[in-house]
Parts: sequence; structure tokens; C-alpha cells
Amino acid sequence: MSSEDQEAQEDELLALASIFHKDEFRRAETSNGGKIQVCLELPSNFEISVKCNAAENIFIEHLKYTLSYLPPIVLKFNFPSDYPSTSPPNFTLRCKWLIPKQLVRLCQHLDELWKENAGCVVLFAWTQFLKEETLEYLSIQSPYEIEVCPNVSQNGVHPPGETDLCSNAESQKDGVYDKRNIQDVESVSALMKYILEFNESQQKKCFDGKLYMCNICFSEKLGSECTNFKLCNHVYCNICLKDYFEIQIKDGQVHSLNCPEPECSSTATPAQVKELVEEELFSRYDRLLLQSSLDLMPDVVYCPRPSCRAPVMQEPESNMGICPCCHYAFCTLCKMTYHGISQCKVTAKKLLEELLEEEDNARKEFLELQYEKKVLQDALDELESENWLEKNSKYCPMCGTPIQEIGGCNKMTCTRCGKYFCWLCMSILPMENPYIHFDDPASGCYNRVSEEEENREGAN
Repeated sequence: MSSEDQEAQEDELLALASIFHKDEFRRAETSNGGKIQVCLELPSNFEISVKCNAAENIFIEHLKYTLSYLPPIVLKFNFPSDYPSTSPPNFTLRCKWLIPKQLVRLCQHLDELWKENAGCVVLFAWTQFLKEETLEYLSIQSPYEIEVCPNVSQNGVHPPGETDLCSNAESQKDGVYDKRNIQDVESVSALMKYILEFNESQQKKCFDGKLYMCNICFSEKLGSECTNFKLCNHVYCNICLKDYFEIQIKDGQVHSLNCPEPECSSTATPAQVKELVEEELFSRYDRLLLQSSLDLMPDVVYCPRPSCRAPVMQEPESNMGICPCCHYAFCTLCKMTYHGISQCKVTAKKLLEELLEEEDNARKEFLELQYEKKVLQDALDELESENWLEKNSKYCPMCGTPIQEIGGCNKMTCTRCGKYFCWLCMSILPMENPYIHFDDPASGCYNRVSEEEENREGAN
């Protein structure tokens, strides 16, 4: 190796290290070479789909995704002893979303660029071409259909005698294959998972490096110190959101972790909540969220044993429930031990009503001994609570939660499911504009958004 070639190689590697981020360029430890990961600049709203002839992957063919980033084209290279004076760098191109035929075209164009710049260092020119001109050179536009070759082996070369399902007949006839190209795809599902995860990680990396204004504390902070609500793209700093989430979770309002922006219905994901609050508080959030979701499911009941209370899936057209935790078999109607086709036994509540109506003291004492005074007292408390709820509350038309109106207007918000409804007619109101119900002349509640129910009943 001449001293001129050695010096040119070292200068080029140092230049690449200064130009590219360490995640993009990595120099080889044992030889004069390295690896460059080239991320393409995609146009906005770039759509992709996947095409594969394999039967097991047919369900993925119809899925489309909008991306901001695609996984990089990896240029791996090493310098021969007479580069750049005589020979070009040895290289391979590896990419998950370009088929071998496309990678062959890129390899051929890199060869042409070397011929145009023979005797000079060429890696930066190669990298700029791959980064800025690949889409145009290969005529790739949105929506782009990614082709996957089921027969590609680990090293990207098609086994002899097997058909290249990703290349057309002319390509097969001419035998245009290049061992320098590698489409390293294990399966369609693995490819899509990798593409989506890469897109998300790059978006996060881009978000973390920008400054955002928090509209709660009015401080400007880096994205790495903020949380972005996915649906609305509103951004708030983690310190403010942490306090906000903690208050809501402690109050049991796990469905109210909404974007703080006024009139925005976007909600935080469980992953975002987990990043901000302490582990103990997140466990409470997770438990309440699960419980509230189960409460809205008509085929879920709870084990009646006070020491268990685990959720139980109710079998269709059956009133038998079997607890998966304590294996207690019970009737889902009366919550007593399962009794088959026999009628449900009288519950403690029914006995309590009978006890209150019973005038015979001996009979009362017998019932108290048979069912225990504490059971009857608990039933009395429950009965009084239900009577109070019947007189002082109404039930949410969506989930059935009892709601009490303390004051304000007749547009109500359910504390459990978060739905809006009218206190006067109990109809569910639209989430976008709940007050349109009171502005509609055809509605029975027209211009009655602030009318008290007592006045309405008195007018009737």
C-alpha cells in the first residue's frame, strides 16, 4: 500500500466520522473499513403496503401504513490496498424494504459513480446519492408496495434452481444477480414490525431533540422532557403532567387522563402514564382501569366471596359462574352457591324486608339467629343506600352508574365512562358538541340547559 493511498483512506474515515453521527457511521475495528447507515428523506404522508405471495402472510397484503421514516440502507465497505488510486472500495448493500433487483441497480450505479471519480475518494458521493436520489432513481412513490421474497436465504442470494418471486421474467432470463445486495427479511410480519418500530423510534428521536412550549407552566423544554399526546399532537412537560395524572388517579378518575388542552378529547396511553407516575400509583391506575372496563362488560360478574372478588366470565345462556381464582361455583343471579335448576333462595335483602314487616318478635329473633345479625345489618345499610340513590340520583344511560346533580347546567358527565348526557331527558349527548341538544328547536330540552328540574316539574 502506497503512503498516498494509506493517507487518503485515513483522511476519508476521519471525515466520515466528523460528518455523520455515531449511530450512522461506525468504523471497523480490525480493518480499514466500516459501515454507513443511510436514512432516506421521505416525502410527507408517505404510504407503504406489503406484497407477498406466501399464503401465511396474505392477511398483511391489504394493510397500509403512513410513515415518516424507513429503515436505513446499510453500506458496508472495506478498502483494498490500492484504493483510491486504482481500485474502488469493496462493499455490500443491505436493505429490508428493497428487493434484490432494486439493490442490484443501486450497486451498478455506485460502480458508475466510481468510474466517474476514479482515483478519488468516493464514499461521501455514494452516501449522498443513496440518501438523496434513491427514491427518484428507483421511481419509488407513495403509495409504495414493498415486495418480499420468500426464497431469499440468509446471505441474500437465491438458492440455485429456485424462482426469484420478486424479479420479473426478463430479469430472470438475463440472470441479473449481484452478491453484493442483501434483502435480510425473515418474514413479512417481522419486516412490518421492524419498519413500524423503526419509524416510531426515529419520530421519538426527532421529537426529543426539539424545543416545545408547555401551556401549563409556560416553560420551553426539550421534547425528551415532554409528553406528546398521539391523536392531537399537543405537548406538555412531564413535571406538569405527572402532577395532573397523580391527582386524577388518586381520585379514581382513571378515564379522565385527557390532554389538558381545553375541549380536547385525546387521552394518555397506559405506557405514557407508566413513564410519569410511581409504580404503586400506576398499579392503582391499572387496577381501576381494568375494573372499570370489566364493569361495562355485560358478561362479566364478580366472585361473591368477600376474600376473592375476582372477575368471572359468564357463560352464554347460563346462570352458573366459576371463579378462576378460588374455583367457587355460584349462581350469577342470587350470588349463592350454584343450585342447578332449583329456584334461587331468598337473599338476605329479601329476608331483611320480611324482617322489617314481621310483627312477631319470636320470628324476628329466629331470622336473626339463622342469618346472623351482622348480615341483616349489612343488608339494611345496602337497602338504605339504594333507597337514597333512587331518590337523589339518576343512572347514566351508557353504563348505569348512579349520578347526583349538585348544581350547574343539565349537561352531565358520567364519572365512570366519561359520556355526556342530558339530566332532563337522559339522552346521550355527542362528545364533540354536547350543547347542540339544547340549541335544537326540535328537542324537548330546547333552551333548557340551565333549567332546574324542580321548576320543570312545577310547570308541568
